[in-house]
Amino acid sequence: MLLAHQIQVLGTRPLVVFDVETTGLSAAKGERVIEIGAVRVVEGQLEERFSSLVATSRPIGVGAQGVHGISAAMLKDQPEAEEVFFAFRDFIGVDLLVAHNAHFDIGFLAAEFARLGQRLTNSHYCTLKLSRLSYPDLRSHKLEILGRYLFGELPGVRHHRALDDAELAAQVLLRILQDNGGVSSV
Repeated sequence: MLLAHQIQVLGTRPLVVFDVETTGLSAAKGERVIEIGAVRVVEGQLEERFSSLVATSRPIGVGAQGVHGISAAMLKDQPEAEEVFFAFRDFIGVDLLVAHNAHFDIGFLAAEFARLGQRLTNSHYCTLKLSRLSYPDLRSHKLEILGRYLFGELPGVRHHRALDDAELAAQVLLRILQDNGGVSSV
């Protein structure tokens, strides 16, 4: 019943599927967003995109850099957080937000907005939770594994880069909606 309600909501409204890459694992400990990527989904179609690296003075943790490959040198001359997150606020408007493991991404986004004196009030959904409800027999629901399960090989996708992961999460969401009767085509 919960899945059916979520499918109904997600299948009828414009939404923004997004992903962030960060300096570390904890927004509460001051780690920062260093890349954000998003795609707007309207009536089952991937529409506008938003993507930016974000300059920060916060060091990038070795473990984090090992995951996403973003270095301090790559952030040199990139826009500051204020510019990126005010632009992202304009991009998302009041649309629903969706992320894979949304607790992580929403936590970081809310922390960045709070630094700017803004509140993140958009409702959000999680493709990780939806995938666990839709495909309970899968051993892992990591985005890359889920993508391969649903679509086969994923050539050209740079995993753990924000825009590529946002686009893959959007495709996963559309497939979940389709598999549960929420959209007629992907």
